[in-house]
This record gives sequence, structure tokens and C-alpha cells, in this order.
Amino acid sequence: MTVDVPAALAIRLSTRIDAVQVDSYAYLPRSFRAMFEEPPRLEGEDEPVWAPFERRLADATVALLSSAGLYVDGEQAPFDLDRERAEPGWGDPTWRAIPRDTPQGALRMAHLHVNDADTLADHEVSLPLRTLDALVAEGTVGASAPTHYSVMGYQQAGLDVWREQTCTEIVSRLRDEHVDALLLAPA
Repeated sequence: MTVDVPAALAIRLSTRIDAVQVDSYAYLPRSFRAMFEEPPRLEGEDEPVWAPFERRLADATVALLSSAGLYVDGEQAPFDLDRERAEPGWGDPTWRAIPRDTPQGALRMAHLHVNDADTLADHEVSLPLRTLDALVAEGTVGASAPTHYSVMGYQQAGLDVWREQTCTEIVSRLRDEHVDALLLAPA
């Protein structure tokens, strides 16, 4: 498989990235900040979640998970923004399967808590499919999964559905496609 790596992407891949301090709460109302800085642990969350990654990355199949609320325009329904507008603490707990070969311009974004301008201009911002393809082409990653996933982040009120349905459905599909790693591409 030959992947044409645009010059800008090649520069991004070859440039060392310095650490940047990000204020994750900068755009939230002050009253929301406490809910997210130290959220209460849910039942069963006594230990950190950790699964050892025993396979070499160069032999692994990797899928991406975006929390940007992406969907394929004309083929998939957008995430439920009407209910999110009516219930600002709620986030649509459903998910969308994004095919690996989805071209730039085919995705739309439905998420009220994130500005969509950058993502719609360049999908790599929220779902770096071409970057993953470039890593596969150079041998750093074994393969890109045939399917990647998008959810709507900001799941404060829908965590039960997320834990019991959304996650189990996505994990089942990942297993069916023999995916070794799932990387979060946060919005």
C-alpha cells in the first residue's frame, strides 16, 4: 500500500513536539469546573484502568476513537443535538463507525461543546486517519483498522448507558476486527 504523505504532515511527523500546558476547563462555566476537576468515582472504579500492551506496535492493528461527535455526511445520522440543547448536562451516548478510507470533506461534526471549524477544515484535528496511515507506511504501526469510531464526548449524565451499551458494542466490533489498540483522539 502506498500512502502519499503531504509535506505538512511529513513535517508534523518529523518535528519534536514540546510539552504544552492546556487548561481543559478554560471554556467551561466556572460552576462546571468542580464537577470535572475531581469527579466522584463510579461504582467499580476503585483501581486505575490498565491493560498491558504486549504486542509490538509495528505488528499491531490500531483503531482511533474520536470524542468529537463525527459522522459520515449523507450516510449516518448526526448525534442528538436537540436533546443536548434541552438538557445541557446530557450527551448522546451513541457511536458512529467511520471507515478507514473516509475522505477529507465527508465528515460532519455534531457537538455543542466543541468549535467545529478546525475539524471540518481538516479531519486530522479530531480523527487523524492520514497520520495513522503514514505511521503504517513507515512501519511504526502494523496496520490501521478497517473501522474507526466517533462518540460525543461530554458524557456527564449518560455514563450508565455508556458503560453498559456504548463501550461494550464498540469493544465487540474491535474484537471482531482483531484490533490490538484503540487510541483516543479527544475533541
